[in-house]
Amino acid sequence: MKITFYGHACFGIEINNTNIIVDPFITGNPLAQDIDINSIKADYILVTHAHQDHVLDVEVLAERTGATIVSNYEIVMYYGAKDLKGHPVNHGGTFKTENFSAKYVNAIHTSSFADGSYGGQPGGFVITAGDKSLYIAGDTAVTMDMKLIPMTTKLTASIFPIGDNFTMGVTDAIIASDLVECDSVIGCHFNTFPPIEIDVDNAKQQFSDAGKELNIVEIGASITI
Repeated sequence: MKITFYGHACFGIEINNTNIIVDPFITGNPLAQDIDINSIKADYILVTHAHQDHVLDVEVLAERTGATIVSNYEIVMYYGAKDLKGHPVNHGGTFKTENFSAKYVNAIHTSSFADGSYGGQPGGFVITAGDKSLYIAGDTAVTMDMKLIPMTTKLTASIFPIGDNFTMGVTDAIIASDLVECDSVIGCHFNTFPPIEIDVDNAKQQFSDAGKELNIVEIGASITI
């Protein structure tokens, strides 16, 4: 899996020439001003929940690329009413393709669209391709439900929000990494807005002190797991 960070909580994941975009929020993020959204490829758009900082660019991407939107029932129906292609899942369910599977798992947060429409219950995704598995936690507090993930899936890496205030912060993300039994963490949902600004060096040190690795990927850069 090649993972590209597009800022905030938006990632591109390339698996065997299949392109997945997670929680597209690019044009509204001043930190991602150098990202050309028109150059981004997407076969699937995975949406964890309906907040604007996760769905702002869903429509423009889906319209241009014809990508299938994968999310909870309410979110997929919302975009279906706009004639966009989607596949609904719900918690515990798995979306499967030839190249990857994506299981929708629990998250503790809220979910509503900017127009006030109900966005269903929030979630995260466990994406598996071959012998690699990536947990995208979405916007969430640390939750004991995370302990269920390693019962069925050995994770290669996890993407956790670390900005605090609206999600778990660094301390709880370290606890979450224990619960999912994964010491390789990619940080997201930090520094975009003043309430979620953090000391990145301190965050890395806290993870290191706990015997774990916090990967901070520069916007536009990629890592491979």
